[in-house]
Amino acid sequence: MQNFRNYYLILGVPKDATADEIKKAYRRLARQLHPDVNPGDQSAEDKFKDINEAYDILSDIEKRAQYDQFSKFWKQKGFQGKQGVRLPNFKTWGNTKNTRKKPAEDVDFSDYSDFNKFLDQVLGRRREVRMATANDAPGVASSEPWSTASKKTSYVANSRPPRRDFDDREMRRETVDREMRRETVDREPRRDIEARLTLPLERAYSGGTERIRLEDGRAIEVNLPPAMVSGQRIRLRNQGMGGGDLYLKITVSPHPFFRLEMSDICCELPLTPSEAVLGGDIEVPTLDGLVKMKLPPGVTSGKRLRLANKGYPTGNGDRGDQLVEIQVLIPKEISEEERELYEKLRQIETFKPRQNLSV
Repeated sequence: MQNFRNYYLILGVPKDATADEIKKAYRRLARQLHPDVNPGDQSAEDKFKDINEAYDILSDIEKRAQYDQFSKFWKQKGFQGKQGVRLPNFKTWGNTKNTRKKPAEDVDFSDYSDFNKFLDQVLGRRREVRMATANDAPGVASSEPWSTASKKTSYVANSRPPRRDFDDREMRRETVDREMRRETVDREPRRDIEARLTLPLERAYSGGTERIRLEDGRAIEVNLPPAMVSGQRIRLRNQGMGGGDLYLKITVSPHPFFRLEMSDICCELPLTPSEAVLGGDIEVPTLDGLVKMKLPPGVTSGKRLRLANKGYPTGNGDRGDQLVEIQVLIPKEISEEERELYEKLRQIETFKPRQNLSV
């Protein structure tokens, strides 16, 4: 039957799902499909109603047991293929001796317009009334003179106490209120938790808003402070378990160019032989972008030059320096023109580094 509503499929959980798994699935879908999140989206609103109906049944132990028991009948033949309502079984009308409830296997499925009407009857979700005629009750007992064959009588298919009908908005509010009451009862004790957050150096330096996902599935936006360092703990109030606090333990991932040494930032800057010999202005990367640095002539590999106040903030308003270590690199491949110039340089250069060797 096409109208069978598989509540497990609607919530996206297996049939043997635990109560906690069902609750988590419902909460996740409710956040995604809530009308306030999807204004004007009729499809999302319909799905929101479906998950509320599914959760109303599967979160109740008794209703879920009845649903599991009777949902096996959804492929039964005999359901009417048209809109209609449940009619009482008049075969036992007036027989006061037969008060035993009929087993589900003996139900006449032609009494129901579709499977949902059958399930509504079993779970007591709706109250349906139909005016029965004399043709529906041919066996009226004479001991009940007020129920004549020519008199129309109103029969209630649902034998449970009547309940008032709610519109969609009231039904959603009732479900949310019930869920809040359950959360109050089932709420975990207040407990602080810790989560690890790994950040690149640039992000740790600048701070700002970061969206993170916790192990329990929650996604939260955190306003991170600037100048974070590895091992630092950031406290987020009321984000733990049961209203406790969440502590983010920061780890700054290694950077391919910069290296932190306390409040100083160290880096290695490669130079060509001509730059090392001639010196001049060169651009050096920093956490604030490129800055110009005055390179002295004749600089050698391993020499450290200092960029004042370009290091890492200390947290008290001060800032370290950036230490630039020089690395003079020799090219392995050169062009013909460069080769000719190096040959001329070798012939005219006056620098003799091996002239005064102590041997």
